[in-house]
Amino acid sequence: MKTNEGTIDRALRVAAGLLLLALMFTDTIGVWGWIGVVPVLTGAIGFCPLYTVLGINTCPMKKS
Repeated sequence: MKTNEGTIDRALRVAAGLLLLALMFTDTIGVWGWIGVVPVLTGAIGFCPLYTVLGINTCPMKKS
């Protein structure tokens, strides 16, 4: 797996995911907050499978 997420993209994903999880644990949005696990994981590893399918790459590294 090659990294296909840039630094800002990764930070925003982790922040949004943690926000969703926090809202879920405080019973604000219910079980839908578990969807926050996905952006936390993709942001942590730097790879998004959907980006690969759509041909998106926000990582500033040179493509080889």
